[in-house]
Amino acid sequence: MKKFLSTAYSDNAFNLAAFLLRLTFGLIMCINHGFPKLMNFSKEVGAFSDPFHIGHRWSLILVLFSEVLCSLLLVLGLFTRVVALVLAIEMAVAAFLIHKGQPLTVHEAALLYLAAFFSILLVGPGRISVDGMMGK
Repeated sequence: MKKFLSTAYSDNAFNLAAFLLRLTFGLIMCINHGFPKLMNFSKEVGAFSDPFHIGHRWSLILVLFSEVLCSLLLVLGLFTRVVALVLAIEMAVAAFLIHKGQPLTVHEAALLYLAAFFSILLVGPGRISVDGMMGK
């Protein structure tokens, strides 16, 4: 109980927390958002948001790159800070451009993902990661 209530820094707790943060947000992003878009690509492409005027198809491809590939790399802890930055940018675009003018309840998920990915960007992958094992 004493250790549980301690405010002392713990490398093991930090590394486990970084792993759980990467695992949770990476898998949920990939499974709940990326895979459904990938499986329904032809249905999604016509109505997909195009905030940068590069075309619906390319906007969807960029989002799939982020939500599938970057999310899986995040789970592995490979190129962690780079993929966390990509995911954070995607969530900022979703929150502040795609859902602009809508109620906070619509922005909520994107803002939570943005906070998580930005936190991962700041703290890095931790030791329980491919980056950590390679000494990056």
